[in-house]
Amino acid sequence: MFRQILFIICCCLTAIYASAQTAQSQVPLADPYILLDGDTYYAYGTNNANGIEYWKSSDLHNWVYGGLALSKANTTEKQWFWAPEVYFKNGQYYMYFSANEHLFVATADSPRGPFKQVGGYMMQSLIGDEKCIDSSVFFDEDGKAYCFFVRFTDGNCIWRCRLDNDYITPVPGTLNLCASVTLDWENKLGRVCEGPFVIKHNRTYLFTYSANDYRSQDYGVGCARNTRITGGWTKNARPILQRAQGLVGTGHHSFFTDKEGNLRIVFHAHNSTEAVAPRLMYIGSAEAEASTIKISDEPFIVPKKVSVGIESPTAQASMPYFYDLAGRRTLTLQRGIYVANGHKIALR
Repeated sequence: MFRQILFIICCCLTAIYASAQTAQSQVPLADPYILLDGDTYYAYGTNNANGIEYWKSSDLHNWVYGGLALSKANTTEKQWFWAPEVYFKNGQYYMYFSANEHLFVATADSPRGPFKQVGGYMMQSLIGDEKCIDSSVFFDEDGKAYCFFVRFTDGNCIWRCRLDNDYITPVPGTLNLCASVTLDWENKLGRVCEGPFVIKHNRTYLFTYSANDYRSQDYGVGCARNTRITGGWTKNARPILQRAQGLVGTGHHSFFTDKEGNLRIVFHAHNSTEAVAPRLMYIGSAEAEASTIKISDEPFIVPKKVSVGIESPTAQASMPYFYDLAGRRTLTLQRGIYVANGHKIALR
């Protein structure tokens, strides 16, 4: 009898755990970033054709769509609003974002916006009109700020420069290459190293990034380390997040600290194993260690949308390119997605 009861309990727990892994997020944000401001979490990401939208939550589980934090009417650009981050500095909020494959900064008096673009191309003084995406800013303990971003110099590569005291202007002579595709797990679909994010643990800088084309089911997050923010980086051999808890295409993440002081990771995953878009936001727990960041095995938070009658977001069109297996930039796929072994899977 005891064995029968134990078997039933195990079956129930297995079913509950499986259900937790297969639940689908209701927040359609790719390249997500979460800001805790006061008692409210604000999530920003890639999704809206008309700018950068935000969602808000008090508990990370239930989310309300808030509308546009940044409207394209307040920028010089009209398309491809991607990968925002928002920080509170100098008494105002700074939004770093990509638009039309260039980097920009916008400011506002509230995390809800309206954000308005400041100046033109952020990296104009360093690389001219060259295209670049995925800016992420790290503010060090000495007050210096560093911008990590992606250039298309060998597929997608991550570069770094220091920012002046305005947190906007690049400092001349500080541009350096940080990371490109070098490991086997990073090279399953195209030469893509993108989505940088840096945290500091004790005296070690932990540099995280995503690798493989975002359409790959093996899109994942890697980690590297150094004791100097301006030095080179030693990569871990294996990704810290990839094909986790039944999700595929897990990547382009950021880290934040929740209300309880716990380290969290927010990332996107494919809509399903059959379709990439719309990519969806998930939240996990993390722990910084001496040489890496460990992602917890506990079930991810699956965000739920709370409807309050606000108009639904207008989804962006697909990105206009991808990188093939040789790292060449090519035309958009018309049908199908690519998995890690390079085989094309027809969409249904």
